[in-house]
Amino acid sequence: MLDVVFIIVGLALLILGGNWLLKSAVALSLRLNIPKIVIGMTVVSFATSAPELIVSVKAALDGLPDLALGNVVGSNIANLGLVLAVTVLLGSINVRKSFYTTDWPVMMAASLLFMGFIYFDGVLTRYEGIIMVVMLFLFLVYLLRFQKQAVEDELPEDDVLLPLYRTVLFLGLGGTALWGGSELLIEGAKNLAASLGVSDRVIGITVVSVGTSIPELAASIIAILKKEKAISVGNLIGSNIFNLLAVLGITSIITPISVVDPGLLTNDIWWMLGISFLILPLVFIPKGLRLGWRDGLILLTCYITFVYLTVT
Repeated sequence: MLDVVFIIVGLALLILGGNWLLKSAVALSLRLNIPKIVIGMTVVSFATSAPELIVSVKAALDGLPDLALGNVVGSNIANLGLVLAVTVLLGSINVRKSFYTTDWPVMMAASLLFMGFIYFDGVLTRYEGIIMVVMLFLFLVYLLRFQKQAVEDELPEDDVLLPLYRTVLFLGLGGTALWGGSELLIEGAKNLAASLGVSDRVIGITVVSVGTSIPELAASIIAILKKEKAISVGNLIGSNIFNLLAVLGITSIITPISVVDPGLLTNDIWWMLGISFLILPLVFIPKGLRLGWRDGLILLTCYITFVYLTVT
């Protein structure tokens, strides 16, 4: 029972910490006169991926590589199969042209690169991590030069310039909450896996990954309820690219990650590739560049099937 409390409190701290970090990071960048477009791509993206990054690095350093890998692979599946599904079930969304010219191809390339690195030897080494981070850097440079419009749409709306003391306070609180939340979440997840007799991978791919995807889910639902421009498909795909290239890249540079549970290679990675690929036909059929409730049902069914097969 205590493990479940640890997981819930840990997740709550991660969500709060990510939010505080985001506020302070945006305020800081505005103070430093960094162009809004750069803030959107770098600061906002890193801050929203902070929970995944902290959890994966901590898990890998604690000798729980399957939690680190399961967290990212599961998060990518949850972003599309759960978050995007729930979003389009609540209201259909139009998809931008940049989806098939940039976002989707880069996500598939990052997924295949990760698979190529880990599938044959079961290890994500330091130099592979460096290649992933370099790829992310090149992608960001490309976006800045050629895809400014797509990036401007991802900017946070309420970028009020906070007083300096509040910026520093949020930065400190955010960092502390992320650290404390990751400690509790990993402790709870590790003990829960042991008490249920399942592997770290199963807990990572279900409980932990859904938990770290909650901020995206909450933001999507709030945006739809407020009838604002809904969180776009680009935002979720961007999150998936960041999870693979930044979170796994940085984690494997700090400490190489090895696969312990072979289910990650025989099952999870294929689900991640499959659901990532599925988004393309769904966007074009039956109406071009649009996702509706039927697409949401298909994605949600895929996600529930995946969780059911993984747990059983």
